[in-house]
Formats: sequence, C-alpha cells, structure tokens
Amino acid sequence: MPQSTDKILDHELLFREPEYRALFQNKKKEFEFKDPEERIRDFSEWTKTEDYKNKNFARESLTVNPAKACQPLGAVFVANGFHKTLPFVHGSQGCVAYYRSHFSRHFKEPTSCVSSSMTEDAAVFGGLNNMIDGLANAYNLYNPEMIAVSTTCMAEVIGDDLDAFIKNSKQKGSVPEDYDVPFAHTPAFVGSHVTGYDNALLGILKHFWGGKAGTSNPLVRTPDDSVNFIGGFDGFVVGNMREIKRIFDLFGVKVNIICDPSETWNTPTDGVFRMYQGGTTKEEVERALNAKATFVFQEFCCERTSKFIAEQGQDVVVLNAPVGVGGTDHFLMEISRVTGKPIPAELEKERGQLVDAMADSQASLHGKRYALYGDPDQMLGYTQFLLEIGAEPSHVLSTNGNDAWAEKVQALLDASPYGVGCKVYPKRDLWHLRSLLFTEPVDYLIGNTYGKYLERDAGTPLVRLVFPIFDRHHYHRYPTWGYAGGLRILMALLDEYFEALDASTVAVSETDYSYDIVR
Repeated sequence: MPQSTDKILDHELLFREPEYRALFQNKKKEFEFKDPEERIRDFSEWTKTEDYKNKNFARESLTVNPAKACQPLGAVFVANGFHKTLPFVHGSQGCVAYYRSHFSRHFKEPTSCVSSSMTEDAAVFGGLNNMIDGLANAYNLYNPEMIAVSTTCMAEVIGDDLDAFIKNSKQKGSVPEDYDVPFAHTPAFVGSHVTGYDNALLGILKHFWGGKAGTSNPLVRTPDDSVNFIGGFDGFVVGNMREIKRIFDLFGVKVNIICDPSETWNTPTDGVFRMYQGGTTKEEVERALNAKATFVFQEFCCERTSKFIAEQGQDVVVLNAPVGVGGTDHFLMEISRVTGKPIPAELEKERGQLVDAMADSQASLHGKRYALYGDPDQMLGYTQFLLEIGAEPSHVLSTNGNDAWAEKVQALLDASPYGVGCKVYPKRDLWHLRSLLFTEPVDYLIGNTYGKYLERDAGTPLVRLVFPIFDRHHYHRYPTWGYAGGLRILMALLDEYFEALDASTVAVSETDYSYDIVR
C-alpha cells in the first residue's frame, strides 16, 4: 500500500500490509535456506530443558547477552555529572555514538560527548595526533570549563598513555597549560560500566585533590561539618537525586553531591538549548575534601573511590542502594549518627505511610516468586525489599557481580524465611537466566528493556526497574530510593501483578468470573 501524507502507517501496521508480507516471505524462501520448521521447533524445545540448562551453565569462555555495558559508558555518566564538563572519549566515533544514544534513549534527553575519532591508522600507530586535534576542537567549539577524558578498547589495546598524551596536547597548545583535563583509563574489555564509573570518578577526585596533574599544589584537608554523597551509576538519577537532596534538607544537613547529572538529563523545553546544565562544580569538588563523611550509596560501583576517600581521613559510609523500609532506615540512621541530628518527623511519617501501603497490598505479593537481574548494588536493594513484602527472590543474577556480592545477597536470603530455596548467580548472563525461567519458573521478572525477549520466550511478565529502559518513557523521573522510592517500586510490582491477573481472567464465560472491578 503506498503511503500518503493523509494516512501514514507506523511500522507495526505498515509491515503487515500484503506487499510487505510477500516481501518477507520471498526473503525467507530465496535467501535464508533455514532448517525445516520441525527441526527448529525441536531444537527450540530442547533449549528449555534441564539437559540444556546443565550444558548452558557449564560454558566458560562465552558470554551470551550480558546484563552489563562497557566501562566508558560509566565514565561518560560521570562526566555528565560535573558542571560545564564535556565527556571526551579517546577512541572511535562509533563507540561514542553508542554511549550518547544509550543515555538519550533512556533519559529522552540529548547527551553531549565527543571522541578523538581514532581509526585504523591510530589503532596501529597510536592516537596522539587524534588527542591533540580532538582536545583543541572540543575546547574551541564547545567552550567547556573542563574536559573529562576516558578510553575505549581501541586506545587501550595499542596502549595509549593518557597522562602523557594530555601533557603533550597542552604543550602543542590544544588547551591552556592550567586547563582541567582529568582522565581515567577505562578499557572496555574488562569490568563493566560500574567499573568505568568508579575509575572516572576516582580520576576526577585525584585530579583536583592531588594538585591538578602537577599544575598546582595538592590540597590540604581542613575538616568541616559538611557531608558528601555519591550515588553511583543510577538509571533513575533524575528522580533519586531530587529525593536524596530532599532527605538531607529535612535533616538540615549541608550535603555536597559528587557527580550529579540529574539536571543534565532533565532540561526544560523553553526555546533555549542547554549543552551543560547543573552538575557538581569544580569548587564543590575541592571543598568535598574537607567533609567529615562521605555517603557512598553503591559499594560495588565505587570500590576504588571509597578507598581513596577513606585514605584522606573521612568517615566513609558504604551502602548497597538501599530500597524500602529496612534499607532506608539504615541510611537515615547513618545520617543521624554522622551528623548528630535526629531523624525528621516528616520522614518518620513517610515510613509509616510506606509500611501502611505494604500492609494494604501484602496479600497480592506475598509468596510471589521473582527473578531479577542488574547491577550488583541495585540487586541487593531490590532483594531486601522483596523479602520485606514477603515475596521470594528466587533467582538473583548480576553479570558484573562478584563473589563478595554473591555472599552479601546470600546473607540476605539466609536471614529471611522467604529466602529459602532462592539462589544468587554472579557472573552469569541473560542466556543463563533464560534457562532458569524454563526449568525453575517464577511468577515475575525484574529487569530492563532487554528482558522483554525473556518475557516473550518464557511468558514471564516483566517489571522494568533496571537501566536501560528504552521501550517505556519517563520512569527515570521518579525515585526508587528512600521511602518515596519504596512506594514507587511497590506500585510497579503491583501494577504488573494486576495486569497479569486481568490478562489471565479476560476470556468471556471461561475465566471472566474473576475479571473483577475491585482488586
């Protein structure tokens, strides 16, 4: 059917038209040369068996659909959290296009980032000239106050030395000698995006606290009563940072957010393009050294950074993305301990409201079995919350989780009667999880957009509570932290439960005796 301006069909309808159906059928017939349908069906069914699961879990040198991204993605996240800072990735344009699109598709906001445009010759001879030209262009075209440099696997394979390259670039006049260019090596072939977050944030703190790459004297700590907060890599940063600031404001505590991209990915549409919006200023980074304590909200996302801050003499409070009642209780009590201030009555009221909501809905979620996957700290927080509401986190999986993380999750499971029989899977991927969904099925799946393929294959309803979320809009605007965040997660779990319940009771005169108005 020809398209016209009067009737434009989107792809989900357009590709159902007869000419497209014929086109697809011809493609299959003439070019695919696939096995017979019966063989394909038999093989597909075999992948759902215990026998296949055992073979699947025995693989060692192959990863299929990992639930993680590469280090530079985390580094770009960090750079976007600092005021008038331009992320600069020493590598290819294609890699940077991926980072920009990944964030833009999730946050529905433009994401600024540039590359040194390394190509085949730079991969062989090194990318010094790319760095020299790239820094000069970025400085002159985009007028940032700071350029934060990270690397891709291309630069790391050849062994480019960022410290030397940046100094050479300054000598060549790409940027002024005293211009701030913090850097971090973020090889994409090891670790994950949370490792990149950690390395990049550590690089910025070392730059400002350690003498700005030799251009000034190292800072000397003069302790004061302020506190710092580091949120870690968080796909809900827009809503969560607003909630964290509100909590500290209620305490009457002056908090310094180190790395705050919440405004960068929440700019208004008012006719003015803001390439740089909000973020932690350089002065705030320097003052952060003097804080009495730093709250690190995600332990496994900030391991090296936490250690470095502790070495400066600060009290470092390490958490695991606490969610719900118990996790938020612990967070607030730590704020009270560090600052000497009582927990505000407003937050006590919110706690009671969350407990009331959980009690109201307890019968709906009690005993429901969940599989969940994502970043290590987030999985710890979600696991604790599921146990609080009487649900069973049957399969807890994290591709970038290590054995220490697995021990922490197991301790949570062992401490609750709802954790009996539940299992934790570090260093596993979504193909492992697919086997589990067929051989040890659950009621619901908690994950990101990529989980929709597991939902389609296994028929397990998906609750989207993990970065990235491309196929739903604006989830990032609402918190998952604090008591308010616990209520948001509770509602997400309930919405999926009721949607599934309605879908299973919709057949007229067959199941609609339970298609109820009141749930």
